[in-house]
Amino acid sequence: MESPTPTPTPTPSSSSSASASAVHPGIAPISYLLGTWRGQGEGGFPTINSFSYIEELHFSHNSSKPVIAYSQKTWKLHSGEPMHSESGYWRPRPDGTIEVVIAQSTGLVEVLKGEYDAEEKVIRLQSELVGNASKVEKITRVFQLIGGDLSYVVQMATNATSLQPHLKASLKKL
Repeated sequence: MESPTPTPTPTPSSSSSASASAVHPGIAPISYLLGTWRGQGEGGFPTINSFSYIEELHFSHNSSKPVIAYSQKTWKLHSGEPMHSESGYWRPRPDGTIEVVIAQSTGLVEVLKGEYDAEEKVIRLQSELVGNASKVEKITRVFQLIGGDLSYVVQMATNATSLQPHLKASLKKL
């Protein structure tokens, strides 16, 4: 007598395309972020020279959890040399608030809280905690979907400066 063939355990790579594209209801209001975005940005700060960069953001999620995984990488515009990277998690709440944690390649860690407006497709974040060995004390980030492009502005304060513009970019979905 033949033994029955074991039923394979579903894995992310073997799951059906319907479940792979499912969106957890908890992230539905900001699901427009999901995918990979690429574009160009500009940076500066009173204590550094201005610079331009290429950036790629990736937002993904497992449909069984109300959280979005986030990763970001930048390269120098003209040379393509790697500049910066960060990763973390975004957790929207049903009341329109959002919690975000980000770890940067520089050693800086951010815990941000804010709000999202699902109708206007804007997310406003402000640091609750900035852990680092540098002089950064506060960070704000505003993301907005405008005409299909994801734009953002980052401001930063240090122990020597008040909140100042630091980064801005416009990205297209790939």
